[in-house]
Amino acid sequence: MAQGAELRQKIKEVMVEELMLDFDAAEIGDETAIFGAGGLGLDSVDALQLVVAIEKHFGLKIADAEKAKGVLQSVETIAKAIEEKG
Repeated sequence: MAQGAELRQKIKEVMVEELMLDFDAAEIGDETAIFGAGGLGLDSVDALQLVVAIEKHFGLKIADAEKAKGVLQSVETIAKAIEEKG
């Protein structure tokens, strides 16, 4: 399993591909907020697609909404959850 910068880049690529985003993976910062006006501006439908994509590509199951709120804040928080799952 990828770690560090390689893992973060893969997460960005998965997000762009799976969510059909209108920007390049390189434009997404590790700490950029995924939801809300100040970040990528994704919505609840995107969140569901992202949860499915994370499970499919990285094997990380996000079982409930509270856990999802913590994990789906930024690429960095997703990467940390994947690394902790190890």
